[in-house]
Amino acid sequence: MQSTLGSPTASAVIFFLVIVALTLVVTYWAARRTKSTSEFYAAGRSISPLQNGLALAGDYMSAASFLGIAGLVALRGYDGMIYATGWLVGWPALMFLIAEPLRNLGKFTFADVVAFRLRQVPVRIASAVGGILTLLFYVLAQMVGAGNLISLMFGLPYEWAVVGVGVVMLMYVLFGGMIATTWVQIIKAILLLFGVTLLTLLVLARFDFSPGQLYAAVASQYGQAALEPGGLVTDPIDAISLGLALMFGLLGLPHILMRFYTVPDARAARSSVLYATGLIGYFYLIIPIVGFGASALVGRDVIRSIDPGGNMAAPLVAEMLGGTPFLGFIAAVAFATILAVVAGLTLAGASALSHDIFTHAVRKGNATEAEQVRVARLATVAFGLVAVGLGILFKGQNVAFMVGLAFAVAASANFPPLLLSITWRRFNTAGAVSAIVVGAFLSVILIVLSPTVWVDLLHRPDAIFPLRNPAIVSMPASFLAGVIASFLTREPEAEAKFDDEKLRTYLGVGAE
Repeated sequence: MQSTLGSPTASAVIFFLVIVALTLVVTYWAARRTKSTSEFYAAGRSISPLQNGLALAGDYMSAASFLGIAGLVALRGYDGMIYATGWLVGWPALMFLIAEPLRNLGKFTFADVVAFRLRQVPVRIASAVGGILTLLFYVLAQMVGAGNLISLMFGLPYEWAVVGVGVVMLMYVLFGGMIATTWVQIIKAILLLFGVTLLTLLVLARFDFSPGQLYAAVASQYGQAALEPGGLVTDPIDAISLGLALMFGLLGLPHILMRFYTVPDARAARSSVLYATGLIGYFYLIIPIVGFGASALVGRDVIRSIDPGGNMAAPLVAEMLGGTPFLGFIAAVAFATILAVVAGLTLAGASALSHDIFTHAVRKGNATEAEQVRVARLATVAFGLVAVGLGILFKGQNVAFMVGLAFAVAASANFPPLLLSITWRRFNTAGAVSAIVVGAFLSVILIVLSPTVWVDLLHRPDAIFPLRNPAIVSMPASFLAGVIASFLTREPEAEAKFDDEKLRTYLGVGAE
């Protein structure tokens, strides 16, 4: 198959420019409405449940979901669908366990909830560290996807492509804040759902709209093993570990949790999760069809020759079935996807640095509105520069796989203290800090010692830690550290505030 990937085409350039122009117009409109910290971090709490559901779906349907899952299914077969299933099943837990307490107890970050009845400074510093580590792993995957896409669409060097994405993303966040990020997410979610639906229909049309014929074509080319487990995850313990990370990691993702502060109340927070679950469920139902279609129609060797990680499988099958204009549209949608998600991640990282560390830890809650917004913008630039550097460093990795690692960090560092602070009276400051520190650093250390980094990146012969995803070790260790530290120390004031917290959690008394 001859592909135009690697050289710029008129249709690709036009679609890119239209989408970037549209999102920059939205940013300009939002910038005129972004004056206070509430508007910068939480869109003035004015987003409706449907709008927030679309924005949540936009935040979640990242480059990993679109480019990464299609690539994993195309190259590894059945096992690529583990990511689609795992990323979906956490949403009911998010709706019933976290959404309502989060909206009623917090203002801008998930650390507001963890620190609600505990000592502010140590908990907020620890929460910011755990949150930023999660976000860095997540943003790394998006930047790799963006670099591959832009470099192949425009023939640019990979490094310059990553820098370009960083510049445009910083414009969104610096000037428009959460209002711009929300509306960019909504536009991107609608475009992505439309584009992937059309691509799925074009794939199925080649097989008389029969999924059975599609799977038969894959099996005839690559054997029955392509439709059976074991192509990607061969160790059952690794499979369980990955499943735990994908399910519970969602409940600790700072950029997703931030979205619950943009709606007026807890009922709207629950409703927005319901909308998001439906949209995301539909998306994850159809994206494996695109992956299998790429495998059968384009071929694994061609996909690997364009990008070893398989991230270009969806654009390649789009070009084969819809020509260069459709490739331009799909690539532009993927680009909008990456920009919007990176903007959300950067905003979450900036809020952790400015709201948790500067406002509460450094200034003890006495910073003015103007100071908070200024520090937030400086933090945005710092986070953006680190994201660009990491994107350049991790060139060539599959983006879905790397986001799986971000979920492991989130499930280990952020989810245990969040759940324990809401549900357990005895939980205290020592427990929160212990859970976050153990979960964050153990998960990152185990990732570095795993085959992912030790063998694939550092080219050492054998990994020190055998599992590719550490959640099965690091998440229980985080819970254990939080429980043990809470039993070893008493904090009567935190225990006394538990009843007030419960009242506010369920009735919203005192919530904004």
